Amino acid sequence: MARSRVVVDGPSNLGLRAPVVGAVPGCYKLAGAIRDQGFLRRIGAEDAGCVTPPRYDRGGWKPGDGVFNAPQMASYTVKLADRVGKLLDDEKFVVLLGGECSNLLGPALAMKRRGRYGVVYLDGHSDFRTVDNSPYVGAAGGEALALVTGRGQADLTNLEELGPYTLDTDAALLGIREDDEYVADVEKAGIPVWAALTIAADPARAATRVLEHLERDELDGFWVHLDVDILDAEVMPAVDSPDPGGIDHAQLQALLRPLLASPQCSGIDIGIYDPDLDPDGSYAAELTDTLVASFS
Repeated sequence: MARSRVVVDGPSNLGLRAPVVGAVPGCYKLAGAIRDQGFLRRIGAEDAGCVTPPRYDRGGWKPGDGVFNAPQMASYTVKLADRVGKLLDDEKFVVLLGGECSNLLGPALAMKRRGRYGVVYLDGHSDFRTVDNSPYVGAAGGEALALVTGRGQADLTNLEELGPYTLDTDAALLGIREDDEYVADVEKAGIPVWAALTIAADPARAATRVLEHLERDELDGFWVHLDVDILDAEVMPAVDSPDPGGIDHAQLQALLRPLLASPQCSGIDIGIYDPDLDPDGSYAAELTDTLVASFS
């Protein structure tokens, strides 16, 4: 019997740089914008509420201080893991509306408490920045894949002494642009990569290959992380780092459908769309249509 779906909001913007001085990243409004398109009703989901994040406050942070908002992010990760874990225990398929990419830490911790799970990382960027390949770290949203695979400061990568939350062998990266500066490090780690142009040529084939990689007997399941900047900047400019060379909505649907339909898929988190950059809500409507179609 198919698991029932639940939607929970995780409206954290803790891992992004401020768009302008005196403002905070608007991705925390993603959940409200998607819900306003009738998302829960359209995918037949229950409402699992909201895990409210701490205040965004970089304070006196400066380059070299590590990840900004790290203490707030660590406490939020545990809260999010508690909520997601309870839903997984209740045999629900979890849809987590973010937020930004560090939200993945919550589900990753929840799954590590339960066993060995993989991660399908759908993103226009590798998010594999570390102190080993960059002068300094800062915005966890640009480091999320590195963090969930155990690269970075222990107060984020080893909560409850459970790090790494995802093994390199149990991750897959899809959607990056051809010029991603950290892709060599991802490939060196043994994480398979499908760039956006490869996906665009045959998204269903890319999904099949990912499932071959992650539907293995030694895994208890996998989680899908979706940063909507995997979409080309022409069709989704309402993100903090829009780039050309991405996929379109139809290709994203063809990629997501088989992943979300897999009995091994535990859930998905969706992040980075910024309603502040979408005054008339048209991009929210298109994104919601794509997500709904991906569940069909």
